[in-house]
Amino acid sequence: MAKVPKKISTFSKEYFKTVSTMLTTAFGLVAAFAWNEFIKRFISEFIAPGEGLKGMLIYAILITIIVVLITLWLGSVASRFDKEEEKNG
Repeated sequence: MAKVPKKISTFSKEYFKTVSTMLTTAFGLVAAFAWNEFIKRFISEFIAPGEGLKGMLIYAILITIIVVLITLWLGSVASRFDKEEEKNG
């Protein structure tokens, strides 16, 4: 079997990493839209019709809280991984 040149191999790895990142981002976006729709409908169950601005404010606050909590959690997990990596050398 012919040996694959290092440049092609490196290109293939980078290509795969890039496509993988793009697909993961796309699936994340689809999930975000699904959650967006769910949260909007959930809030609309508790907000009377005609109170659109109030509903939008509640939605914005709720989403901001969720995003901040998830961001803090992800930062904590990443920090633990970094510490573990430093320990293991």
